[in-house]
Amino acid sequence: MRMLLEKRRPGKIRVVSAGTGAASGFPATMYANEAVKIWSCDLSKHKSRQLTRGLIEEADLIFGMTPDHVKEVLRMTPSASERTFLLKNFPTNGTKGEPVEDPIGQTLERYNETFLEIGEYLGKHLEEIVKRIDEKIPA
Repeated sequence: MRMLLEKRRPGKIRVVSAGTGAASGFPATMYANEAVKIWSCDLSKHKSRQLTRGLIEEADLIFGMTPDHVKEVLRMTPSASERTFLLKNFPTNGTKGEPVEDPIGQTLERYNETFLEIGEYLGKHLEEIVKRIDEKIPA
C-alpha cells in the first residue's frame, strides 16, 4: 500500500502496519522479504509493532486482514467504526467477510500467493482509497 500510494500522492501519506497480536520490534520474515520483491518492494527496515489505541486514533483509514482484526480495532476504539474496514470488503464497513489468511510459518509459495492476493484487492480499491485520502488533504 505504501508503494502504491506514494506513487499517487508522493509525500502526502503515512502507511503504518500494526498487528492485533504482534510482538513489537521483530523484522519481517525471510519469506515476506522474498515475496515483496515481486513488486520491487523492500521490507529490510520493517519492524513489527502492536496495534495501539493511539495508532487507531491517528488513522484516517484502517484495514484489517481478517474479521477478528476489525473486531479488535472496534473493541479498542469503537469510534473508529466509520474508518475501519476488512480489506476485501472495502468500501463497505463491517466485520463479516472473507479474510486474507496470514501465511506465517508456511511456504514461500504461500507468501507469494498472499502478497498477490493483497495486491489484487489494493489495486481494486486504490481509486477509492486515494479519493478518501484526497478528502483529508488540505488544498
